Amino acid sequence: MNCEFAKSNAVLYCYDELPDDMRHELEQHLERCTDCAAEIKSVRALQQAMSLEPAEEPSPNLLTASRLRLQEALENAEQSSGWSRWFVFDLSRMMQSVKLAPAMAAAIFIIGFGIGIGATYRIAKSGSGSQVPPIAGNTAGQPEQAFVGAVHAIETQPNSNQVSIKWDKVTHETLQGSLDNPEVQRLLLNAAINARNDGTRMDATNLLAQNSNDDHIRQELIYSLRTDTNPGVRLQAIEALQPYVKSDIRVRDAALEALMNDNSPGVRTEAIHALEPVKADSSVRHVLQTLARNDKNQFIRRRAQEMLNTVGEID
Repeated sequence: MNCEFAKSNAVLYCYDELPDDMRHELEQHLERCTDCAAEIKSVRALQQAMSLEPAEEPSPNLLTASRLRLQEALENAEQSSGWSRWFVFDLSRMMQSVKLAPAMAAAIFIIGFGIGIGATYRIAKSGSGSQVPPIAGNTAGQPEQAFVGAVHAIETQPNSNQVSIKWDKVTHETLQGSLDNPEVQRLLLNAAINARNDGTRMDATNLLAQNSNDDHIRQELIYSLRTDTNPGVRLQAIEALQPYVKSDIRVRDAALEALMNDNSPGVRTEAIHALEPVKADSSVRHVLQTLARNDKNQFIRRRAQEMLNTVGEID
């Protein structure tokens, strides 16, 4: 491991993109080299500054259309010719010889990536060329609103102005039904886990909570409690799981994990309330003892001690 390698991989290191073995070697190098450590520090400062900028969230249609276009490009990609392979190789060698400051290289990369994403999003949002116009003589079953995902082929008919175009459609669907409908539940489970919008995940979690007696739904609520980035979603999940803390050990373990590790005081408060019925459990008691002594949150510390005071000694 040398300084050239460390500085050229500073951005990958800061974004956790290095393999474990290379990351370990680089960290050992940083302990010995103050120059490289300072370089990493400057990249992290730039990373933090860039993270403060608001990021526009692309629409689902844009994401789907982009994936389809990428798939089509990969499928239709031709094997590179000999001269093009030489050009790529020679270009990579040339780029390696350019000694850019890693912090400046990181800035160029991040700013360029952000500008590209923003421009693509604005183009897609403007709807220029994305929405399929009404077609005379519309074929049966064609949706009223469709968006072009990818165009696969264009064929012309000889001696006429008629063309045949093969393309992928991205459409919006609507499903109406009761919460007991399996298809409704399937879509709600998908939304609770995968929806990019916080409000959509909260709505889905709130509706799923009404059927928390179902094992699959309860498992999803546990997953949301452990992994969702929005504290409101996690709070809804722990509230829905509370009645099952005695009967389901998975719920108890998830509540303990939230109590110990969640960064939201509200979620932790709800978790310690949820554990009240099982406060005599040895694992719960152990956690309460630790919190009563060391927790930084005064309410959690006091509440843990109150729960311990009402429990007798465990044999």
